[in-house]
Amino acid sequence: MAFIKIKGVLPPMVTPFDENDKVDYDKHVRNIEKWNEYDLAGYLVLGSNSETVYLTEEEKLKLIELTVKHKKPGKLVVAGTGMESTSATIDLTNKAADLGADCALIVTPFYYGGKMNDEALINFYTEVADNTRIPVMIYNVTKFTHVNISPKAVGVLCKHPNIIGMKDSSGNVSQLIDFKAAIGNEEFNLMIGTASIWYPALTLGVEGSVMALANCCPGECVDVQKEFETGNLEKARALYERVFPVNSAVTGKYGIAGLKYACDLLGFEGGYVRKPLVQLKEQEKSELVEILKKAKVLN
Repeated sequence: MAFIKIKGVLPPMVTPFDENDKVDYDKHVRNIEKWNEYDLAGYLVLGSNSETVYLTEEEKLKLIELTVKHKKPGKLVVAGTGMESTSATIDLTNKAADLGADCALIVTPFYYGGKMNDEALINFYTEVADNTRIPVMIYNVTKFTHVNISPKAVGVLCKHPNIIGMKDSSGNVSQLIDFKAAIGNEEFNLMIGTASIWYPALTLGVEGSVMALANCCPGECVDVQKEFETGNLEKARALYERVFPVNSAVTGKYGIAGLKYACDLLGFEGGYVRKPLVQLKEQEKSELVEILKKAKVLN
């Protein structure tokens, strides 16, 4: 398969739910149409911020189908199709391929985390990549999985012709440098998965990112890279630092409920979180409004 070069910002799209805990597909489409107005590289459907672990297969496939249908021409659709077993991952990835996804993001299996060593992860990703009809990417998100893929394993997997990249959401800059060294000169998309290290990652030569903040502040996320690449380093760093507290709020303190509320405030469709997650309390909403105002993303 031809290598897909990924450069730019992709939002790990929130999944809006209604008050009855059902997926609100109309709001999902409205978000895509709004994001199409920004200079995003594409979309990640079924990421961690999509509450993917709470979705049925039927819901997942419908979200992929709608994303492919409504995205702006030329934009990439990455589908998060990682499951706990190798066979289930292959099956869902090929279903995503049939619906038009360009590539798949495969999270490290984590339930039996103590056994997910280099051998297990290399075998898992190799077998998935050998049997899928679209290219795949490794997804390292230690915050949720408590599994961290090693630079050594990535150094082996990056040589596979159907493994085209990795989203590293660990936020660990020193490990990011180790990943870069392990990849060497291989054609491989090393992407970061959190806005918290976007500017430092750019200085290290990273060109792609998938970050929660891009759901509610897509313009700012894109502009950090644009300013950096045009040589306006101070402007890029100042913008990165200005929105940094927003990212900390919507990925850390307030979580997905906070991210969705920020989306609602900033002209996107956040909707409800799916149970057992709980909505923000009024005090938390007020705190988040102040953070958005201080960052100058909300008037």
